[in-house]
Amino acid sequence: MPYLLLALAIAAEVAATTCLKLTHGFSRLLPTVGVTIGYVLSFVLLGWALKHIPVSLAYAVWSGAGTVAVAIIGYTAFGETLGRVQWIGIALVVAGVVALNLRSTT
Repeated sequence: MPYLLLALAIAAEVAATTCLKLTHGFSRLLPTVGVTIGYVLSFVLLGWALKHIPVSLAYAVWSGAGTVAVAIIGYTAFGETLGRVQWIGIALVVAGVVALNLRSTT
């Protein structure tokens, strides 16, 4: 259940950030409402997940997955360009999140 909450927190954060692009400087009401609801929901869900998941792991997954997802949404939905260096950066973010999730058995 805590990892479901974390996944929902990531989805809410990604949706809020995507809406942020659509607000056009907070001049459009519906995307602005989406930003507000999305970020509040994301932090509430993240807070609930943190009751059972260590903060270092949860925040790494939340921020890393959100960063990668928003970069890919920007690329696919908004036509933003990603060069080789940006793709390498995305891969490094994923590798960093994986490394933080590796646990020593000793």
